[in-house]
Amino acid sequence: MSRYIISGGKKLQGEISIRGAKNASYKQIIASLLSDQTTQLTNIPNISDIKITESIAKSLGSEINYCGEHCVQVTTPKIKNFTVPQGTGVKSRSSFMFSAPLLARTGQAIVPTPGGDRLGSRPLDRLIDCFSKMNIQTKETETNLIFNTEKIKPTHYVFNKPSHTVTETVIMTAVLVSGETILENCGQEPEIDDLIKLLNKMGAKIQRDNIDPGKIIIQGVSSLKGTEHQVICDRNEIVTFACATLATKGNVNILRVDPKTVKTFLETIENMGAKVQTGQEEINISWNKPLKAVNIETGPEPMFMTDWQALFSILLTQSVGCSSIIERVYPNRFQHIVNLQKMGVKVQLFNPIVDDPENYYQFNKESDNPAFFHGVKIYGPTKLKPTNFIIDDLRAGASATIAALVAEGTSTIDGVEFIERGYEKLAERLSSLGANIEYIKI
Repeated sequence: MSRYIISGGKKLQGEISIRGAKNASYKQIIASLLSDQTTQLTNIPNISDIKITESIAKSLGSEINYCGEHCVQVTTPKIKNFTVPQGTGVKSRSSFMFSAPLLARTGQAIVPTPGGDRLGSRPLDRLIDCFSKMNIQTKETETNLIFNTEKIKPTHYVFNKPSHTVTETVIMTAVLVSGETILENCGQEPEIDDLIKLLNKMGAKIQRDNIDPGKIIIQGVSSLKGTEHQVICDRNEIVTFACATLATKGNVNILRVDPKTVKTFLETIENMGAKVQTGQEEINISWNKPLKAVNIETGPEPMFMTDWQALFSILLTQSVGCSSIIERVYPNRFQHIVNLQKMGVKVQLFNPIVDDPENYYQFNKESDNPAFFHGVKIYGPTKLKPTNFIIDDLRAGASATIAALVAEGTSTIDGVEFIERGYEKLAERLSSLGANIEYIKI
């Protein structure tokens, strides 16, 4: 277990560079297995989720070499094993995505059921249903998903709800299938577009429809080659540093970014009163007056990203008035609220009145539970009290870190290894902005 000891109450100031996107990097390592040639990926973050993905890839036959701290070369001349190891596979939700290169190259795949953060169940019915249309059979056991096919077929499939990772998995599965595959109501996240960019460099033929961005057309090719590709910036990191800056009433210049990837977030904080200036590859965030309360709903791109809401909730504790967050993507993603209550924040969990919940929420009805809340009201501004946290979730851990930076006094955060799943050297980088934070490996 690892720990942060944070003495809060200091404004963050200075410059910070953003690493490559976690949610693009590990998927592009998986995509590299579609070719028997070498693919070089740069701007890869040094985080534990990447190490888990690399470990799985090696067990399947990949050779992985680093050509710098953030540059990796992946070569998979032959798939030696079509079973993702249970031990490493259950640690990451990426494990089921390995089914794509395994099916494309061997016609079979055995993957553990998804793990990762405790957000409520991660339904794979959309993937299994689409696979069935592609002549891929699925058998479910208590611990594994077993996929088999004699020959993958192209398909025209309409997702009942947009899904980020399922869209990417199906794209990877279809690129080597002879014929045209058309996917509709797809996810529109920038990480998906970056994966498409990589695959097209490898020789795939994939494009979004010019009129309907939720429609993706794939013309199958016989093989893919190796290539070089730079992973896009991590928009969750951008939002993390931006929220920490505003919550501590600071001023930070965020470098090596694409402002378009966080357009919805930037518009939201500007409406609250934050000062935002953007350049081609930088964003300046500064607090210059009290921020106003705001109401948000999470949803698929281009809506407010679900990964941002726990981080954003800390900012709302420092805003004037009653704000609300409605979580539409996951059935159970307010675990961090108990930490706000421990710090003295007045909150009220609620369930919004919705005429058509089946279409309003992105999660499946069977994933819901009467004990879950899908909305929270947060009252501010609040003088946060320092406290001791024990975390078991990536975003809740990052939000606890921001809260501790705001609270005057000393807070401790145990379970920092969950934060290390998605952030590279977070304590060190926050310290460079003036935070008083000590990292202890226990």
